[in-house]
This record gives sequence, structure tokens and C-alpha cells, in this order.
Amino acid sequence: MSSTLTVIIPALNEEGNLSAAVATVLGAIGDRFADYELLVFDDGSTDRTGAIADELAGGNPHIRVIHNPRNMGFGYNYSRGVELARMEYVTMFPGDNEIPGKAIQGILDAVGSADIVVPYIATPSVRSGSRRLISASFVALVNFLFGLRLRYFNGPCVHRRSLLQSVPMRTHGFAYMAAILVRLIRSGCSYVEVPMPLQARQHGRSKAFKPKNIASVLRTLGGLFWEVRVKERRKYTGTVRRVESRA
Repeated sequence: MSSTLTVIIPALNEEGNLSAAVATVLGAIGDRFADYELLVFDDGSTDRTGAIADELAGGNPHIRVIHNPRNMGFGYNYSRGVELARMEYVTMFPGDNEIPGKAIQGILDAVGSADIVVPYIATPSVRSGSRRLISASFVALVNFLFGLRLRYFNGPCVHRRSLLQSVPMRTHGFAYMAAILVRLIRSGCSYVEVPMPLQARQHGRSKAFKPKNIASVLRTLGGLFWEVRVKERRKYTGTVRRVESRA
């Protein structure tokens, strides 16, 4: 391929997962892109995550490490990664190594078939029942509020960097990707959904579903609804364009 790719990898206390996560991403990229870079964010870790990231960068010139002095969250790492990105396409895979290589390959193989590649979880059983319930409720709520029919909003989507730079990134909370997708799809950008099988975490626990994160999500959706459906509704009247997956 002639296109290029930036992969953002946020890692908070992932000393047991980061090396494998980076190896998985590198293996999935293979020769699919003319050039690539990995931006590894040590997000205020208190274990050896930062040191491991530096060791990985020392052995691969395609890897850059950013050390956050404190935990900033997925949304911040993503928006900062977009600012630092030098390649044509941008995506993000967490440093917990939850997404297997074949799933990443499927996501990357869909690049170029639509403006946005939107992965959805194909193996929900690897997550707890409570997490599945919260996730399904979030998806249903976002679809209802914004007239969409997506299967998942929080996956490692792939966008052209130019598209990401055209929309505001006002939230650093866990609804950051949902806000981006709503703005772009309601503006007329096409999207393709691809299945994403997950594997169980090998070390540590998920940090996603804390009460403060849920409160942040609700605030974000309230502000997004006011923007898209009321204040700037004429800006978001594009035709929703879903492209059928070739997989």
C-alpha cells in the first residue's frame, strides 16, 4: 500500500502487557503500509511501563514514547496523538493487548474502503456481564440520540488524519470516540463496520468503568446533543453513508 499509518498506544500501568501489545501491532502492520509510526503514551504509570516503552523505542526507530507526568486518560492521549501524528491514517490500540493480531489485521485491511473504519466487538463473552450491559446501553443511547445504527462506538477506529483535524475534540473522557464518530458521520462521512474479536487480558484489570468515567460520558453526550441536534444542526444534516464490509 502507498498509504501510511500512525498508531497511538496508551498504557497506564501495563508493564505486563505493553511489550506483547506492541509486538502484536507491529506484526499486524506487516507490509500493509508504506510507512508507519507507533506513538506509545506512558500515561502516568507508577510501574515499569515507561521504562519498557523506552526500551522498545530504543530498538525500533518507528516507535516514539511520550511520558505524561500524570494520568490523562484515553481521550487526551488520542487527541495529543493526532496532534503529533505524521502519517496519513490514524488509529489507536490500547497497551493492554486485548485485541489479537488477526483482529487488528482485519481492521487495517479495511482501510481505504470508506472514510472511517469502525470496529465492533465480535466476542462480547470475554467481558463481564455488567460491562456488556453498560456498553450495550451506551450504544443504544448514542444511536437513539443521533439517529445512527452503529454496533459499537468505542473501538479502535481508523480515520484519515485530515478528517480528525476537521472536528473539535472537546472531551478527554471515554466518550471521545463516540463524539468524533457522531460529528463526522452526521456530516456525511462514509463508514464501514468490521468485526473485532477480543481476547481476555493477561495481566491487570480494565480501568474503563469507574463512576467518574460514566459521569464524564453523560456530560459529553449532553453537550454533543446540544451541538449536533440544536445549536449547529444545519452543519450535521449529511446523509448517513454505511459501506458494506468486504470481509
